[in-house]
Amino acid sequence: MLQYIIKRLLVMVPTLLGVLTITFLVTQFIPGGPVDHMLAQLDGHGARSGADTGESATGGWSYSGRQGIDAAQIEQITALYGFDKPPLTRYWEMLKNYVRFELGDSYYHHQSVASLIQEKLGVTVSLGVWIFFLTYLVSVPLGVAKAVRAGSRFDTVTTLIVLVGYATPGFVLGILLIVLFGGGSFWDIFPLRGLTSDHWHELGWGGKILDYLWHITLPVVASVVSLFAMKTLLTKNMFLEEISRQYVLTARAKGLSERQVLWKHVFRNTLLPLITGFPATFIGAFFTGSLLIETLFSLDGLGLLSYEAINNRDYPVVLGTLYLFTLIGLLIKLLSDIAYLFVDPRIKFTAQES
Repeated sequence: MLQYIIKRLLVMVPTLLGVLTITFLVTQFIPGGPVDHMLAQLDGHGARSGADTGESATGGWSYSGRQGIDAAQIEQITALYGFDKPPLTRYWEMLKNYVRFELGDSYYHHQSVASLIQEKLGVTVSLGVWIFFLTYLVSVPLGVAKAVRAGSRFDTVTTLIVLVGYATPGFVLGILLIVLFGGGSFWDIFPLRGLTSDHWHELGWGGKILDYLWHITLPVVASVVSLFAMKTLLTKNMFLEEISRQYVLTARAKGLSERQVLWKHVFRNTLLPLITGFPATFIGAFFTGSLLIETLFSLDGLGLLSYEAINNRDYPVVLGTLYLFTLIGLLIKLLSDIAYLFVDPRIKFTAQES
């Protein structure tokens, strides 16, 4: 087991290196980098509205060249962003810093990338934790209930509901929830900005919890509904497959109750494919699709930070967040593999010699 973990940790190194190398090449050599972005702002184009430049007002900019900009000023800005060094030098410096988890400083926010991530992480974690746990807390029991009642009206109706939810994009559902419950056209029940109210610090503990839940309800519902279908139907199908096996008939013949058969024997064997989906669900809950939800509900999290970084050519933020996200994803995948042993000790990670 220890040998397997060491091998997996070693494999992470070329994976991270490949991701960083490809991203570095793309970000460093595409036109319109951070130097040109800054020069465009100095030239006055970056300050125009979207109507004047043909770009959207949310960070869009246009640039027609470096004409009219003093050469010394261009040199100074180039050195400020480190682009006066050869690309290979910048690449090796980046790798050395990342080994020490020094992610550099943001071009746009003028603070360290690590502090930026720490500042925005709370919003994304709040959403991700709720999405991740609600997905399993709802989908697994519902999938079991559908398997036990396979072919019934309950099974048909719930299948229709989860498939409709799966087919509805999160941002579309979010807009619908805003229209219905966010003061759009019907009821003004839930707030649409931030995770807490302005007077949150003045509330007691009970009031703080209720205020937080009040703010988080619509974003979580919009994010989690589309995730239910896959896990629910996977759980149902796995249960149906396991229920038909011989050991279930043997367990029933021994006089075990239906609850013992389902939860002690069938459920344990069904956990394997569910655990397999942990990494994808975790990454999806925390990092995938958060941009639209955060923008829609005015939540200042990592999704919005990543979008702004790409739009503003803030390459330290782009590379730093990608480095951390990739590393977290690889570690979560390793943890899910290790969790197999707790579910089924028969699993062996080392190759058996003949």
